[in-house]
Amino acid sequence: MNICLVFISSFGFMASFLGLSFHYNHLLSVLLALEAISMNLFFLVFVTLSYTMSSEISLIMITLSACEASLGLSILVSVIRSWGNDYVLSLSLQSC
Repeated sequence: MNICLVFISSFGFMASFLGLSFHYNHLLSVLLALEAISMNLFFLVFVTLSYTMSSEISLIMITLSACEASLGLSILVSVIRSWGNDYVLSLSLQSC
């Protein structure tokens, strides 16, 4: 296993998680950080499992990541049409 690729992927995951933690004002930035987290996890799984020739798990993971991205964008469009902005703090269950 190439330790450099694992380190880069782990660093990307941590950087994306920090981006999610510090830039959570807009829903679009949250979705972008979640997508970066899922892509770094995909890369980490792909690198670690490429030596065992079990690429089915990475294919399932990238498929679920694409579904997550499309659902996130549809929720973003729905929120912007309903409330007029994409601030995370303005979303609450009491206004539903």
